[in-house]
Amino acid sequence: MTLVLNDPSFWPIINSNFFYSYWIVAAGVVVVYDWVLTLGQEIELIWKQRWSLMTVLYLVIRYIGIPYSGVSVLRIPLVSVGDAVSIPQPSHSHALNTFICRGNIMNYTINWTDVVVTALLGVIIIARLHAMYQRSRMMLILLVIIFLAVNIACGVIAAISLKYSVAEEFILSGTYMCTFEYEENFQLLGSIIWILMTVWEVLALCLSVWIAVKHFRDLRRLGLSTGSAIGDCFRVLIKSHVLYFASFVCVCCFQLGSLTPVVTNSNSMGVEILYGVCQILLVVQMFVLGPRLILSVREYHAKLVADFDAETCMTSIVFQEHVALHVPTSSTV
Repeated sequence: MTLVLNDPSFWPIINSNFFYSYWIVAAGVVVVYDWVLTLGQEIELIWKQRWSLMTVLYLVIRYIGIPYSGVSVLRIPLVSVGDAVSIPQPSHSHALNTFICRGNIMNYTINWTDVVVTALLGVIIIARLHAMYQRSRMMLILLVIIFLAVNIACGVIAAISLKYSVAEEFILSGTYMCTFEYEENFQLLGSIIWILMTVWEVLALCLSVWIAVKHFRDLRRLGLSTGSAIGDCFRVLIKSHVLYFASFVCVCCFQLGSLTPVVTNSNSMGVEILYGVCQILLVVQMFVLGPRLILSVREYHAKLVADFDAETCMTSIVFQEHVALHVPTSSTV
């Protein structure tokens, strides 16, 4: 049953919901802006190249980000009403909102998209580590086992946690609001998911840094000029991985902080800003820095090939000029 209230005391809650919706829109704008910014590189390095697993992963993650932001606007988990989390929508779309609210459609869509995209990003990390460890079969098996254990556990826990959320409907001063009431176990299960994901990300970063340091030491010990390309490749891999990991750490800290009772039971402006920043960082981590894990490597490879072609062409020109200077002309015969 939809609860209709016109109490002016709820106006601050309505205003804070709309304030949070601006952050959701801003997150969507960030995704679209980054897509426009890298569209030229995407066409050259993704669409015009031979298709592979990495190509598919890039396109899925990149182009699921835009509808993800749109769905987030329809399902804006924000301000507590008692123990509930409110979602503001215009009153004229009440019929559609009622269908969405009662079916928990937006809630399930957002949460399962997070699970799937996180798993796809894990596959990209495994492919990068596999290449950095010179396609070691033992390392691949180890990474796959740990990856499956973590992601299966997170998927099961996410499915269980969704059972602890109940959708309710409110119309406050003419504004439709779909609320999600969470039980205490939801916070515990959410914390476990983020802890497991942190363990995986920390392990991946440590493996990347360790093999990179090992290669840099070997190159310095050998002192070979031919090793500069390998060193540059590892620098590109480490730089993009560290940036991705830094964004993940920020998202993880904000998410764990938002699950604490102090934050969930507060309606202050600071809490609204916390939720908004967390949403933007989450979108940037998954749909901006995630695809760049592939794009940065493709860009470096294209530059390496172009430099090699230019060097080959220059060597050929010098060789032809050298030959021309030593070939006798017809007048000297």
